[in-house]
This record gives sequence, structure tokens and C-alpha cells, in this order.
Amino acid sequence: MSLMKKPIYFDNAATTPVHPKVFEKMRPFLEEEYGNPSSIHSFGRKARVAIEEAREVVAEFINGNPSEIYFTSGGTEANNFLIRGIAETEFSECGKNEIVTSAAEHHAVLDTFEHLHKYGFKNKISQVNQHTKVEATSLQSILNTNTSLASLMHVNNETGSVNQIQDFAETLKKNKTYFHTDAVQSFGKLPIDVKKIGIDALSGSAHKINGPKGIGFAYAKSGTPLAPMLFGGSQERNRRGGTENISGIVGLAEAVKIKKETMDDVFQHVRVLRNTFLSGILNLDDKNIFVNGGTDALPYILSLTLSSEYYQNDSDSMVMFLDINGLAVSSGSACTSGTIKASHVILASGYKPEDAAGTIRFSFGYQNTLAEIEQALEIMKAFLVKFKK
Repeated sequence: MSLMKKPIYFDNAATTPVHPKVFEKMRPFLEEEYGNPSSIHSFGRKARVAIEEAREVVAEFINGNPSEIYFTSGGTEANNFLIRGIAETEFSECGKNEIVTSAAEHHAVLDTFEHLHKYGFKNKISQVNQHTKVEATSLQSILNTNTSLASLMHVNNETGSVNQIQDFAETLKKNKTYFHTDAVQSFGKLPIDVKKIGIDALSGSAHKINGPKGIGFAYAKSGTPLAPMLFGGSQERNRRGGTENISGIVGLAEAVKIKKETMDDVFQHVRVLRNTFLSGILNLDDKNIFVNGGTDALPYILSLTLSSEYYQNDSDSMVMFLDINGLAVSSGSACTSGTIKASHVILASGYKPEDAAGTIRFSFGYQNTLAEIEQALEIMKAFLVKFKK
């Protein structure tokens, strides 16, 4: 029997509810303003104006130029587009075939690297520390003059750990290596100034910031070598063919506008939620539950690992128990949920597989409340009793 009536959603790192203002901005482009932006008549021109205005909004938010923003179907496509586009162009133009990433990246990055490896690229993987962060010395040790690209995430999607990407950018610039960062979990949550940081390429997604699913963007600094992702159309400056997702693009821009006004306040709000929840958890057990991501982890995410010596660790059973009792969480990244294999991110931080199998990710959003935290702690109290050996 559920311990509460209304289910609590603590899986915002997987996806977020669409903000009401975002939905209202999207609606006209699904009902009335349905023109193809490539058409020259008035219907098409209105759609084109909406897209270019949205491009300006996204560019301004990260201090980029509109011409450096390419709209994609989401963060996964943006990662594929930028990694393959830069690596393949650098190889064809300069002969460089070594590419660098870390062991704790999202599968959208790791699987793209694996694909490139099949075509002759040499992949070098930087290990991470116990907090799933890349250390500068580890990065430095695997770079050489043949390294064309490094792809290192800003915020880890499973643990919330924050990489010092500005330091990475300085190191990579000295090595004449292009730098891409997967910023899907940091975009709209932490300030990002691409010029100040020194990023060459960046990926972002709308549905992590209360925008719609199926829309994201790729930022590529002017002058960055970039092969097309999709062929068959002149859209997105001949690099991403296909009729644009106008309503999604408008929704992304509106979500960005809201974040511009509320980012600091929401950051403080989720920090209170996370700290209150963590304190409550540690009051229940401060010896056999470990906090992942380091002390400066993004407050939107709380990753906990239960000791297999004291708990019957089974991530799927644990998530299902919490769901049945009214608390929606994740055992890791959403893209790997449904599998019983331990998270590669948690394993990379040094946990044994049996401990990693007891990892749960809670992630918070602007709509969550302290009342929900209190209710969730009651559920967690029953949960710890249930899975105690």
C-alpha cells in the first residue's frame, strides 16, 4: 500500500515537466503558424523569423553568436554531430586521428567514440577520480600532437559532479586540440559563457530545463571544422538537413528565457531541497550510505550508493519499490535504465559491482517542494528497512 496519495517525481535529470509558459508559446506553431520555414510565402516567413529569433535567444544565453547555433533533435544528436563532425574533418584535413574522452561520459559520447574507433580513430580514455571527475593531470598525460578532439562533460548526468572545464580548455588550447563539452545537465542550471571558458563546441537539450522533448542544439565556435550531420537539405547552414522542428525550437527559446530570469533562484531552491533530503537520509543511516559526486556536486542531482554489506542491492527492485510507494527516481542515467548492468559511471568511480548495484539517483526541479521532501523521507525510511540484510 502506498505511503502517500500523490506520486513524487524526483527524476528531473531524466526529463522535466514542460513549463506552462513554454507550452503556450509552442501552441500557435502547432495550430496556426504551421508554415515551412523554407517557403518564401508569408506562412514560411513567419516560421523563419521565429527560428532565427530563437537562435538569437540561445546564442545570447551562452554568449555565443547566432551563426554558431545549430538546432538538433536533442543532446544525443548534438553530441554525435559535434564529435563526428569535428573528428572526421580534422582527420580528412590534417590527418589527426586521436580523440580523447573520459570513462564517465554519457553513452551518447562513448558510443560515438566507439563508432569512430571502428573507422580507424584511436580512442584515449581519461579515467576519473572517486567523485567521477576528470583530473587535469590525467587529461594532460594522454594528449599529444595527434590529438584532434577532446569531449569532456561539464556536469555528470548520474552523480552531478562538476568538471573544471575552463581548466581543460586552457590545457587543450595549448595542445591545439578542439574541445567539446556535453553540457546537457549544466545548460540552464549553471552560468555558461563559451567565450570566457574557451569552448569550441557544446551540446544542450530543452527537456532538461522544462522545455519540450525532441529539440536541442549544438554550439560550434566560428572556424571550428565541422562536417554535416544530415544530408538532403540546406537547413542549418547545410549541416543539418531536414525541415526544422519549429514548435520545439520556439519552446526551447522560451525555456531559456525563463531560465535567464529564474536560474539563480531555482539553484538555491533545489539546493535547499537536496540538503534537506540528504540530511534526512543520513539521519536514517550515516554509515552505510555513500554520497557520490563530491561536495560541490550540482544540487539538482543527489546520487547515493548503499553498501552491499548491509543492504540487498538490486537497482531495479529498489527503483520499483520506490515507484510502487509513490517516489519516482532512477538507478542511473535514463538512457541505461531497464538494464541490470551496473552503471559504468559508478564503476568508474571505484565501486565494486555489488555496491554499484545499490546506487539511486534523485534529481530535483523547480516544481518540487519541501513537503515532497518530507514525504519522500517517509518512503525512504520504509525502503531502507525493506532492503536491509
